[in-house]
Formats: sequence, C-alpha cells, structure tokens
Amino acid sequence: MSEEDDNNDNENPRLSDILKKVASIGIGAAFMTEDAIRGAIKDIPLPKDIIDGLLDNARKQKSEVISTVKGEFKNYLNKVDPTREIDKILDKYEIRVDAKLTFHRKKSENSDT
Repeated sequence: MSEEDDNNDNENPRLSDILKKVASIGIGAAFMTEDAIRGAIKDIPLPKDIIDGLLDNARKQKSEVISTVKGEFKNYLNKVDPTREIDKILDKYEIRVDAKLTFHRKKSENSDT
C-alpha cells in the first residue's frame, strides 16, 4: 500500500470500518440517548434514512430492554414472601433504637406563666 492509499483511507473511511462502527453503535444504542447516537455517527457519511433507522432501532431496543428488566423484576418480586423475609431478618438481627425526646413549651400569645 502506498502513502497515497493511506491518506485516502484516513480521509474516506473504509466500508468495513463504517459497518463495524454502525454495528457497535447498534448494539450499544439501547443504552444511549438519541443525542449520543447522533454524536457517535456524525463523522460517518450515512444517508438520513439509515440514521433514522438506527435511531428507531435504538428506541425499540431501549423499550424492549426496559420491558424485559421490568418483567424479570416483577417475576422476582412475585416470588418473594415479605413475611418470611422479615422473620429471617428478625431472627438474625437485634433491633436497637436510640432516641432522645425533648419537650418544649409552646410560646402562645396569652401566656399566663
């Protein structure tokens, strides 16, 4: 490869490099904001419809991830017996409460004493 080819590669990214970057953004897009995605792909010469498609896929992936996590969390909580868990905690731990109570007389407008 000549120096001229190296310069052309630096100015015009190769298709494989572009595809790698788009693929990595596509995978991580579920955890990125729309602005972050736009910022990540701003230096890649892509048509607007591909950018819109990436953003749409990111929204769908984010929604799917949230739904999946929410469903798993709900399933876990449905299996938890709060009474049993509280009993376990009370069996293993001693509860100690340190408190200080003070009483102050209210200041009233008609104070006789």
